[in-house]
Amino acid sequence: MKNEFNISGKVIVITGGTGVLGSAVSKHLASQGAKVAILGRDAVKGKALENEIKAEGNEALFLVSDVLNIEILQQNHDEIKAKFGSVDVLINAAGGNRAGANILPEQSFFDLDLEQLRQVIDLNLYGTIYPTRVFTKEMVDRKEGNIINFTSATVARPMTRVIGYSAAKSAIHNFTKWLSVEYSQKYGDKIRVNSICPGFFLTEQNRTLLTNEDGSLTPRGHKIINSTPFGRMGVADELNGTIQWLCSDASRFVNGQNIIVDGGFDAYSGV
Repeated sequence: MKNEFNISGKVIVITGGTGVLGSAVSKHLASQGAKVAILGRDAVKGKALENEIKAEGNEALFLVSDVLNIEILQQNHDEIKAKFGSVDVLINAAGGNRAGANILPEQSFFDLDLEQLRQVIDLNLYGTIYPTRVFTKEMVDRKEGNIINFTSATVARPMTRVIGYSAAKSAIHNFTKWLSVEYSQKYGDKIRVNSICPGFFLTEQNRTLLTNEDGSLTPRGHKIINSTPFGRMGVADELNGTIQWLCSDASRFVNGQNIIVDGGFDAYSGV
């Protein structure tokens, strides 16, 4: 019987691949036989991740990238194609936040740093659109491909204070649905676009917001745990199965969906 979850031999590009979640996904997909191309800004972390994956006998390539630079992304594409062949799956995991794009409890909307707000929206939204434009051109030419974007728990339940990140991730959610229709109607049923919505996982982006220096939860961290039926935050590896499913033929009729992995946070009303 065919294993529809098999991704062996697929060429998978992962932007933001050196982050906490991106690196876990990169290592897992490579362990399942995929050829992973990891894009990120930190050459030291990226090369270490590539070497770690190769040491396990799996295939990986790290390239320094900038998801807001079309020319660099095109160079990345050309190097990946020369190394591995045509890209089968694009995972847009790059993103982030800046302090100035948040509103502190003692601040108001009028205290926002508009430049940092723009930077956060650019990084998350255009940092998804630009790689999609570069890496899916060949997909639409052959009428086959798979795009997976990263959204956030802030899409369905906007978080207080976090205006820039929430706005950008909501826009990615909308972009995912729009592009799924655009591509399917013009290029057929073998090219699809979905997103994954992680709940609360500790990353370098949110660690200081959710935990104290001693590792204990901040008041905001406690609020999140109390709103999560599982009573804990996610572990990076807990995204891997859903990502593999979206990469594989097992999800071939799934299109335009935002798959939530959050320990029940989205389902909980608080009463």
